[in-house]
Amino acid sequence: MGEKFRTEKDSLGEIQVPQTALYGAQTQRAVENFPVSGNGLPTEFIRAIVLIKKSAAEANRDLGLLDKARAAAIIGACDSLGDPEFAAHFPVDIYQTGSGTSSNMNVNEVLAHLAGEGNGLSISPNDHVNMSQSSNDVIPTAIHVSALLAVRDKLLPALRNLHTQLCDKAVQVQNVVKTGRTHLMDAVPMTMAQEVYAWAAQVEDCRERIRATMPRLAQLAQGGTAIGTGLNAHPDFSELFAQKLSAHTSQQFRPADNLFAAISSQDTSVELSGQLKVLAVAMMKIANDLRWMNSGPLAGVAEIALKALQPGSSIMPGKVNPVIAESAAMVAARVMGNDTTITVAGQSGNFQLNVMLPLVASTLLESISLLANASQLLADRAIASYTVNRPHIEETLGRNPILVTALNPVIGYLKAAEIAKAAYSSGRPVLDVALEMTDLDRKTLEDLLDPAHLAKGGLVGE
Repeated sequence: MGEKFRTEKDSLGEIQVPQTALYGAQTQRAVENFPVSGNGLPTEFIRAIVLIKKSAAEANRDLGLLDKARAAAIIGACDSLGDPEFAAHFPVDIYQTGSGTSSNMNVNEVLAHLAGEGNGLSISPNDHVNMSQSSNDVIPTAIHVSALLAVRDKLLPALRNLHTQLCDKAVQVQNVVKTGRTHLMDAVPMTMAQEVYAWAAQVEDCRERIRATMPRLAQLAQGGTAIGTGLNAHPDFSELFAQKLSAHTSQQFRPADNLFAAISSQDTSVELSGQLKVLAVAMMKIANDLRWMNSGPLAGVAEIALKALQPGSSIMPGKVNPVIAESAAMVAARVMGNDTTITVAGQSGNFQLNVMLPLVASTLLESISLLANASQLLADRAIASYTVNRPHIEETLGRNPILVTALNPVIGYLKAAEIAKAAYSSGRPVLDVALEMTDLDRKTLEDLLDPAHLAKGGLVGE
């Protein structure tokens, strides 16, 4: 037997909707109109819309606009949407109408259906669930709310963990002196702690940049309705709504300083995406440094050994690859591309409304989620567990002719260059070559060329 349908009606007329669907006519039209990607909007985004509907119902009730029975029914419907089949109720494709009206009405219809079940109440998706609202202020508000909560609850904790693991690792390797590298070529010595603390500083700077966007994310378009004038909304609605939403999320939200700007632009989303791109760039750098340091184990740099997590080849037995670092690098590449998408979408604010809102919502939340997950994996499965190949590091450091840089103030750059070339060509330690080519005694040269001494200087810790 085929699927059963019921007849629903909207302003365009009648349409057949699956019998078991909680949504109604407008959602069904969107499902039929937009068979584009097969992907709905992220769950965090839909849940943000549901929170908006709950807070709006409470505000409208307190303002005397929505009767208590209907308000209670809508609030109860919002609270009931926690079952495993949540996504099935919200099937509208990401690539839909640019205002996100289809997704707003999808939520309105589901909540109206649930709110009216078994209590004899007539609940309208437009007149009651959507009271004092427009898709044009709901969707921008949901973007800010979902992004802020995802940053607060997922990304910032993951970055804090990554920073902690990096600092812990730096303490563990503080006595490891190694060859520094510029242009991928041998340079003067440094400690591995200095290298790792540099990564930690990048992560902490990224965390602070992202945190700095949160006050602007907390400014909401809600209350502007269609274009920013607040038509059909109570003058006190936006303030009261923000108070209700703040109470539900333990996050201080407030109306945007300019509701017209909040509806017509996505500048804050573009700003946040830009900061996520900075994090992606830092993540790519850290991941690639780990890959280089792990390379080998015989024919590469081989300074560290990342933990073996899985076989690395279907044909080469014993091969193990830096899989977490590679995963993080791919996440970074995706987020960089997402930033371009959000940039293009952000400039699509035509007059009083941005018309790429669902794309902004989906892409921004994807970047936040990917970076949070990759940061956690990088911290726990790469940074925390890698081991140091001390014998190899010490061997290559002792043969590094660039140590001769320390002799520049004593014998001059040109003489030092001669010693470096001789050490390179002979493969001998620079100290032995310098002993032959200068008047300096061994004790003086040992003091001047001591790698640990050369690595001192500059802040290495917090």
